[in-house]
Amino acid sequence: MTDMINFRTLQVTGEAEELAPTIRPVLVRATRHAPLGRVVDIGGGGARIELELGRLNEIAKDPDPSISLSGQVGGHVKLELGSRWLLANVRTLKLHDGEGSVVVAEIDFLGEGEEHEQSGRLVNFRRGITGYPVPGARVFPVSGDDMKQMFAADERAHIEIGTVYPTKDVRGALYVDALLGKHFALLGSTGTGKSTSAAMIMHRICDLSPEGHIVMIDPHGEYSAAFKGVGELFNVENLAMPYWLMNFEEHCEVFITSSGSERQRDMDILAKCLLQARAKNRAAEGMTKLTVDSPIPYALSDLTSAINNEMGLLNKATDTAPYMRLKTKIDELKADPRYHFMFSGMLIGDSMTSFIAKIFRLPAKGKPISIVDVSGVPSDIVSVVVAVLSRLVFDYAIWSRNEVPRPVLLVCEEAHRYVPADKTGGGQAVRKILERIAKEGRKYGVALGLITQRPSDLAEGVLSQCGTIIAMRLNNERDQAFVKSAMPEGARGFLDVIPALRNRECIVCGEGVSIPIRVAFDDLEIGRRPASSDPLFSELWRQSGEEEAMVARVVKRWRSQGR
Repeated sequence: MTDMINFRTLQVTGEAEELAPTIRPVLVRATRHAPLGRVVDIGGGGARIELELGRLNEIAKDPDPSISLSGQVGGHVKLELGSRWLLANVRTLKLHDGEGSVVVAEIDFLGEGEEHEQSGRLVNFRRGITGYPVPGARVFPVSGDDMKQMFAADERAHIEIGTVYPTKDVRGALYVDALLGKHFALLGSTGTGKSTSAAMIMHRICDLSPEGHIVMIDPHGEYSAAFKGVGELFNVENLAMPYWLMNFEEHCEVFITSSGSERQRDMDILAKCLLQARAKNRAAEGMTKLTVDSPIPYALSDLTSAINNEMGLLNKATDTAPYMRLKTKIDELKADPRYHFMFSGMLIGDSMTSFIAKIFRLPAKGKPISIVDVSGVPSDIVSVVVAVLSRLVFDYAIWSRNEVPRPVLLVCEEAHRYVPADKTGGGQAVRKILERIAKEGRKYGVALGLITQRPSDLAEGVLSQCGTIIAMRLNNERDQAFVKSAMPEGARGFLDVIPALRNRECIVCGEGVSIPIRVAFDDLEIGRRPASSDPLFSELWRQSGEEEAMVARVVKRWRSQGR
């Protein structure tokens, strides 16, 4: 450490002023601080450095929080690189084996910037590096002014979501076009403020783009409270999603209950009868490519009639079982009021144009987001409802390529339900379409936002397609490892702090930010927050009154399946 101490002496003694011109005048003005240490080993994406423990203790008292945390895990340092600075993030620290006053650190490179000739400040910071320092290069702390240059938003359209750690005034920005164009995922354990953070990001995007087109799948009914007045709210009472919008695979998931060889026979019967039912509609007249997937309206009575006709052609009564299974299921859906939002006889009309327009916000009319509350949808068809909405988004994008581009953002809360890592369960239709959107949506102007508290239960191929990862605290080691595996190498050091994040803090990596950042989310106004706050047991359990009337009201809503 002799050389390093000499470097320090040149900075802080009178001798430094005499020798400064022979060293580098701008460097003395720029740092105002003695070096922390030197570079020992260099790699492609990072380096190993040695830091003087005494210097770390000195800067820990600096009033600038950025400087005081330089050299600590999660902090930043800068390395000499000719007339430039190379910025890096500290990933690990350990005491030197042979020297108790020396700390060895592993760092990950973030980017580089230039020195302003007069002020010596960091300017023109950019992601990535074009050159490497040599072993022995000096290491300096990063100041708050440096942080402002590192994280300053450029001229690209962006939203500000919070304050960059450890500063108090440096704003964290997400670049909207990169965030949406390459998909994003918001991850975090329950109770970390994930829903409020998601609502805040959506509000910021809506404020920036009041004529946008956002469809948000809300499985718990918590986001309606956050977007009253600024979005259109849909639930089982007003969704009115026609059953005939389903393609054949989705029909099979709803209508067919058998398995194995019986399922294949039921599918063959349904395909034949469904095609006959669709062909009866006037909209099918003259169509040379009518298929079971064509979104042509048909009456459920026409479908059951086709099944009856096919059953009448059978030679043996014993062969009627698959036909009866289909008829029974269709009759069950028609009769059950829980399914009326989708299988009501009132939905036979050709409402496809108006349905797409209202759900996709075309035009937005100042309400760019649709909240589709599926909490009241029967559990056995929730995945089909999400599949239909997701597929409509994608198919509309494909068939509108000759029109003026109208990109659509599809946001899925509790995404692990719809794109699970386990491929053996049901709900394959929604899994397939979301996987396709993740892989191909960018080409057609469809953005995907995934929100989940269990990333390890999410299909890895889908998460790897998300260009931006917004990771809040994850308590499960399996989830932490899964997220790290999906991250670029240079960001993995940042992700080591995920278990230590506070509520409403996150690590943002990927295309939506200039460099990986740790951000404390802004507070969201009470009227814009989702209905997802935790109950205060200690307060609520001290209150009493009107319980009997409350229970009666709840039972009434329960029985009538109304809100």
